[in-house]
Formats: sequence, C-alpha cells, structure tokens
Amino acid sequence: MTGSGTTFSKGMERYYKRIDPNLSHPPAPKVDIDCSTKSHCSTKRHCISIDMSDLPTDPGLRIPISDYSLNIQDQIRRHYLQQGPCQPKNHKFLPKLFGGVERRFNIEWYDQFPTWLEYSIDKNSAFCLYCYLFKQNNGKQGGGEIFVSKGFSNWKKTETFANHKNDKDRKSYRVRLTASVDSIRFLLRQGLAFRGHDESEDSNNQGNFLELLNFLADHNEEVRAVALKNAPENLRLTSPRIQKDIVNACAIETIDVIIKDMGDAVFSILVDESRDVSIKEQMVVMFRYVDKRGYVIERFIGIEHVPNTTAISLKIAIDKLFSKHGLSISRLRGQGYDGASNMSREFNGLKSIIMKENECAFFVHCFAHQLQLALMGVAKKHDLIGTFLTVVSNVVNIVGASSKRRDILREKQAQKVIEALKSGQLSSGKGLNQENGIKRPCDTRWGSHFGTLVSFTIMFSSILDVLEEITNDSLNSDQKYEASIMLQVVQSYDFVFILHLVKNILGITNELSQVLQKGDQDIVNAMDLVKVCKEQLQIMRDNGWDSLVEEVSKFCVEFNIDVLNMDGIVIDLQLQELNSRFNEPNTELLLCVACLSPNNYFDAFDKEKLIRLAQLYPHDFSTVDLRVLEFQLQTYVDDLRSHTEFSELKGIADLSKRLVETNKHEVYPLVYLLIKWALTLPVATASVERAFSAMNIVKNQMRNKMGDEWLNDSLTVYLEKDIFNTIDNETIIHRFQNMKTRRGQL
Repeated sequence: MTGSGTTFSKGMERYYKRIDPNLSHPPAPKVDIDCSTKSHCSTKRHCISIDMSDLPTDPGLRIPISDYSLNIQDQIRRHYLQQGPCQPKNHKFLPKLFGGVERRFNIEWYDQFPTWLEYSIDKNSAFCLYCYLFKQNNGKQGGGEIFVSKGFSNWKKTETFANHKNDKDRKSYRVRLTASVDSIRFLLRQGLAFRGHDESEDSNNQGNFLELLNFLADHNEEVRAVALKNAPENLRLTSPRIQKDIVNACAIETIDVIIKDMGDAVFSILVDESRDVSIKEQMVVMFRYVDKRGYVIERFIGIEHVPNTTAISLKIAIDKLFSKHGLSISRLRGQGYDGASNMSREFNGLKSIIMKENECAFFVHCFAHQLQLALMGVAKKHDLIGTFLTVVSNVVNIVGASSKRRDILREKQAQKVIEALKSGQLSSGKGLNQENGIKRPCDTRWGSHFGTLVSFTIMFSSILDVLEEITNDSLNSDQKYEASIMLQVVQSYDFVFILHLVKNILGITNELSQVLQKGDQDIVNAMDLVKVCKEQLQIMRDNGWDSLVEEVSKFCVEFNIDVLNMDGIVIDLQLQELNSRFNEPNTELLLCVACLSPNNYFDAFDKEKLIRLAQLYPHDFSTVDLRVLEFQLQTYVDDLRSHTEFSELKGIADLSKRLVETNKHEVYPLVYLLIKWALTLPVATASVERAFSAMNIVKNQMRNKMGDEWLNDSLTVYLEKDIFNTIDNETIIHRFQNMKTRRGQL
C-alpha cells in the first residue's frame, strides 16, 4: 500500500486498522513521533521517535518500528550496526532514542524482522509488541510477563532480551511450522499436487501449497503475523525440501502406527507390480493381519521401484522393505499374488523363493484373478463367445467414439424411457430410470463385463438407432462401414442368445466378484461362494435352459430377429473352467481351514483336520503338546455351540470378532491362533489393485516426474488416511524436527 509516494508493509496496514477501522488507507510515516497524550495509542506507551526528513510530517501518531517497511527497517538496523550505542544526533536515519539518554541496546535484539521491540520514554522500559498483540503474556521463559505489562528496565541484565527474543522466535517458528503441516495435511488427503508452475510472489497461481498457506494466513491473524512475507527469508518453511521432509514425517508416522498395530502378530503379504504414468515398474506391498480386536486388516506398507520384474528382483525389494521396518520373514504365514509366472512358478517363482526361507508362508492364488481367467478361458475355447466379446467391445467403441454420439445415445434412450413410462411398461419412482451410458468393459475386471452387458441389453434399441445413424452418415466414411457390419451382427440370433446367456452367467458370479473386493473377506467364505456359484451354474444347465430360450425368443420378437436353436455347450465350458481354476479346496491346507467355519452351529468342525492344520505350522506349535490342543478343541466347540451369540455367525471373520468381544479368545488361545492363521491367508489382491488406482491419482500426467520416495510417502498417507487422521500435528512436528538439524528450534 502507498501513501505520499512511499510503500508500506502489510503489518503497517493492519496496525492502522487496529487504530481506526474506518481508515481507507494508512497515513504516511511520521516525524518525531510522540504520543504521550494521544488516546489512539494501542499500548498506551511511547515508542522510538524517528526523524526521517524525506517523509511527510504528521506529528503525534505513534508507529512501532515493526510497522515500517522492510526497507526502512533495514536502514535503521544498519545504523545500529554503524553507530553502536545510540546518541541523539542530527542524521537523516538516526533515531532519537530515549530522550537523549544513552542505553546499551544491541543489534542482536533486532536480527529478525519485523522488529518486536518497543520502548516507553516515561517508564524507561522496553516492551514486546508481538506478545502484546497475541496475548502471549503468561510465558515465564525470557520474562514474557515483564515485556507485556510492566516493561523491562533492568539494563544490567541484557541477556533477558536474548532469552525473550528466543522464546518469541520459538513461538513464531511453531506457528509457521503448524501452518505448513496443516496445508500439507489437506493436500495429502486429497491427493493433490503441491508445486505450481510459477511460484513467484507476482504469480496469479503459486501452486496448491503456497495458495493454501496464503489462505490460512488471510484467515488467521496469528499465522499472518509470522508466515510468508512476515517470516525470515531463511526460515519460511515453504521450500520444496521442507515440503518433502514434512510429507516424509507424515508417512513415517503413519507406517509406525500400522507396525505398532500389528505388534508381534503373524501376517501375509499381497504383492503386485504395474507401470506408473512415467513407465516405471512399481511393486506395491500390502500386509494382511488380524488386529487385537479380531478384525481382518489389510494395510499399504510401501511401493518400491523395481528395475525389472524377475522373482529375484522382487525378493530383494521385499527384503529391503522388511529390513526398513524391522520385520522378519519368519512371521509370514501367507503370500497373495495374481498368478503371474514370475511370482507363482513352482520352482523359481517369488512364492518358491520365500517358502525356501519360511515353509509356513503358504501361497494363495488371487480368487478374483482366477474368476477373471475363467471367463477368458471360455472365450479362448469357444469361438462364438470370443467373437461375441469382440463385437461388444467394438460396438461400445463405435457408439462412444465421440461426445456427440454419446449425447445422441442418451437422448434416444431418454425418449424410450419416456415412452415406456407413458405406456406403463416402466414404473416411476425415486432412483429409477436414471440417465445411463453404455459401460466400457475392462479385460482385467470380471464385474465390468457384467455391467457392460446389462447396459447393452437395456439400451439395445438406442444402440441400434445410433449404429443406423452412423451407417447413413455420408460425411463419416471412417466408421460407417464398420458400423454397418456391427449392425448386422448384433441383430443376429446368435449374438442375442450369447448376450443373454453370458449376462446370466456373469450375474450368477457377480456377487462372488463383489465380495472378493472386500479387504476383510476370509478364505472360507470365498470357497463357499465359489461352491455356490458352481451349484447355481449346474442348476442353470440342468433346469434353466427352457427359461433362457424363452427369454431370448421374446427379445428377438421385440426386435424382429429370426429365432434359431442353440445347445448348452457354453455353460459346460464355464463349469469346466471354474472347476479347473478353483481347485484350492482340493489342497490339504484349505480343507483343514474350512473346518473352522462357524456356519450352521459349526457343522464343518473336524477335530482331526484342525490338529493337522496345526502340524502344518511346526514353528508355532513346536513347544505345544498337540494333545492339549485336542482337548481344547473339543471344549471350544461344545462351549460355542451352547451359546446363542455364536449361532448366526457367517464366516470365520465374524467368529474372530465375537471371540474377542466375549473374551473367549483368551479362554481358547490355541484355537484362536488357528483362526488368526486362517484369516491371515490372503483371498484376493483387490487392495493392491486399489493402490495402483490411487497411484494414478497421486502420480498423474501433470506430476509424472515424482521421485520414488516422494511417490511412496504421498501414496502412504493418501491410502491410509484413516490412520493419518489419528496422528496429531505435534507428533508430525516432533518427527520433522528430529530428522535433521533445523535452523528453527521449538
């Protein structure tokens, strides 16, 4: 802000507004200031009088040194350095201090701006403007009370000035650091970028971090007084290095909470690798364990850049991660991968390398991945299914190739819905008949195919209309012929029949697909759902054929499509694939684990198999007499069958929680140990895949140069924000301060 051709600081503007809120702009700096009789003096004290002959004169208004522009402050500071103890002299920038009485003021008291010191002539005492303004007058260190109310006048004990200034500096430093931490907290939780393209003070957009910090300063007087322009040049706490250090402190504290929550529990690892936006191969590692409440927990532990995806490289990266967090591979009780050969090979895959070190780290092929492979297996074995999936993908690409075509599809579908509502074919109601678009299938997501086929069936008529428009469009020669071919194919009986058949098959397995996306799902429930899916498919094969043919026939009649005859070979292939892919129930480990199921009053309980399960973990039961386990198992099942609170449990995950709630996990510790092992076994790698989805948010095209540590720290906090939200600022600040020697001290 300017006045009479002179530039003033923001602090000066704030000072004048405290004096008179109605002032549109502050007056210019004054000459020979003496406010001993003025009522507008905010502290009722005299301040240093300054003679600056080149500035306009308006005697009688008090201005603290801290409210002069930094340029004038610097000139005053340099004068102190040159003159030493101040004497009243006629000099352009020479303050007339203390009515001509010499006082031994040292320049160190002014070594950080804005200046904090004020002086009262009539009391012959020094005061602290900062402490007065922000009511920090109850501190004992450095004479805080004296510098606010009584004023300091013991000139022989000048070390009090240094102590008080240090105390004030510590408070200012804490406010600045807390503001930076608060800004970083928000950006981390939202997965937003920190830096801006132009972070200069003249920039209209300095980037998210600086803009957010400015916002905090504008809405918090305490932050504004010490942050950004009002902070020392070398202690603003806004540099990229400081930002990364604070983020690193946040990530370390978040992981520490997870490691402490695990305690000494056994755990499994879930691993997968994928390329990020900068084409760097990244390996995500998740831990799965049972916490003290009996809940199944899956947590993100880290993302490691691996030079290649060989089993040896992945094992080295895992060892590095374990060493970093002080973990031992001997605590592993399971491995979960997507079935890639570099991980699951029998002789030299990652699972085999780990099991050579720990024979109890059993491998479980991701159930969700096996479900996807079952669909792809049928597509490869049956030409009609493979052709069908290709046609669906091509139609979706043609219809959704542009925003214009999508809008046409929505408009036509909206018209169909309105007509159906008028004719009574559709019912109206909250949440019904919402605007839809055709979903694009994803090769790596089983559930996405089901959603695509459902929307394809619902919007079939509108899709035909759009294909016809493209075919008749003389200006669009690129896709008109392809659209013409697709139009003929989708109006064939073969296509319609496969559309309904595959949609129904995927509908049967859709619930299993959705359940496998849950992080707390246990392997016994997953096995049961696979069994149910197989049974439903068999029922459909044996008894559902006529209803399917009737459904397809009605659809064909509606759209004038000729009706043909089909056989049931596709369902047979699907059943074969499910039986082939999901063969885990035939393994000894999972057959034993299934005996822990509490369903139907522990109907699957088998004492001999559970004893065999304990034998599969020799290190954990090396000091336990298995006869003790045998007696405990029998007492355990008789006890739980007699209590109604255990009668409606669904799966061993519910069983674990209920045992902890009733403290029976302490009554039957050996049985509970078996339950924890069973829950630790991984079911699916859905959590790992969600981490890759989050990685695409945190490291996107605009942030494709993120370093590995910066990506790991940001992703840790973003994925585990529920943990991060429980960590207070004081803990983060303490970690930040202890990482290295800092200029600022708390």
